Amino acid sequence: MIKFPSDLTIAQVDEYQAQILPLIDDHDIITIDDGDLVRIDTIGVQFILAVVTYIIAQGKDIKWQSKSTVLKESIQQLGISDVILLQYLMD
Repeated sequence: MIKFPSDLTIAQVDEYQAQILPLIDDHDIITIDDGDLVRIDTIGVQFILAVVTYIIAQGKDIKWQSKSTVLKESIQQLGISDVILLQYLMD
């Protein structure tokens, strides 16, 4: 399971990327939990989009366990309309 931290900003992205890549490579169904997320910046949103895109490119399935309102609000504020990410986050 990929569990995003409470803060996902430019300061955490590199460190967190190294932690989750093995999780993606070792599983066919990737569960994502963003329920603890309380702060995210533009780089954090781009990172999540990159993670989702990478998972799909590997031919793996995604199960989004918790949908953070902070992430949804950030996506809306940034005007992101990427179908790949929105299919998992927007109801």
